[in-house]
Amino acid sequence: MARATTTSDVFNAIAEPQRRDILVLLRGGERSVTELTRELGLTQPGASKHLRVLREVGLVRDRKQGKQRVYGLDARGLRPVHEWAGGFEQFWNESFDRLDAYVQDLKQARSTRAHDNREE
Repeated sequence: MARATTTSDVFNAIAEPQRRDILVLLRGGERSVTELTRELGLTQPGASKHLRVLREVGLVRDRKQGKQRVYGLDARGLRPVHEWAGGFEQFWNESFDRLDAYVQDLKQARSTRAHDNREE
């Protein structure tokens, strides 16, 4: 089943590693383009381009603060990604359950060996 256009846009937007880096920084609070370029080592035009893409798909909001614009995360735009990834949660849970069982088996085996060694 094909994803809706806006969903596809969000997926395409976050496919770019530098855009994901921007989102991670914005998770900690609003930042200006200058702060983003300094913290991520981006050029000003590059950062502005990435911010425009993120804003167009609804992941970033901006507001004027004095003479500059500050950008903030709008995590609601990540809902389609969250819903899509959530479809795989059962597989992760099953993997964690198997890992838990394996760790318990190892602990039991270690405990049994320690007990056997004490009896010798």
